[in-house]
Amino acid sequence: MKAQLIQERIYEVRGEKVMLDFDLAKLYEVETRVFNQAIKRNTASFPKDFMFRLTVKEWKEILASQVVLIENNGTSNSSQFVMSSIKHRGAKYTPYAFTEHGVTMLASVLKSPKARKMNITIVRAFIALKKFAGKNVAVLNLIKELKERIDEHDAQLKSIYDALENMLDKKEDERQKKINWEKRERIGFKNSSSKKSN
Repeated sequence: MKAQLIQERIYEVRGEKVMLDFDLAKLYEVETRVFNQAIKRNTASFPKDFMFRLTVKEWKEILASQVVLIENNGTSNSSQFVMSSIKHRGAKYTPYAFTEHGVTMLASVLKSPKARKMNITIVRAFIALKKFAGKNVAVLNLIKELKERIDEHDAQLKSIYDALENMLDKKEDERQKKINWEKRERIGFKNSSSKKSN
């Protein structure tokens, strides 16, 4: 099975990359009920950071995301798995979610050669997703750094613009004062000869 098909079955819940019980059961070619019974017989191997049950809200969010995929003609096998799982699972029985560690632990529970082989493929899919996410984080950090630089440059340009505007305002004020000074009516001593000539 291609790693990409497995990656399509990896969701993000509670900040963790997880796979759901029915997707894993399908990959291991067993019924979800049989898969979950094997897990319940080995609950000590699956602490909460390895496996947890989805809340109704989390389950509805995953269902909604798959409905959007189908509506956007982005139908994937994962969407079909989720939609078929809805038919077989009541709303109150939410799926179990397995983190990467939980998926790794499945190898000790499901001991068939096919299960081991599938486990290796699934773990590789998780690793590929981590690498991809790491690259995205690096790109996002670079974009953030560039934005900060642009913001810094914008602030510097605004300071320069404000300084130039202040200089122009001062020059305009000085020019207006000079014009007003020249236009003002003179007061003080007036020449008496100009009065006599009138």
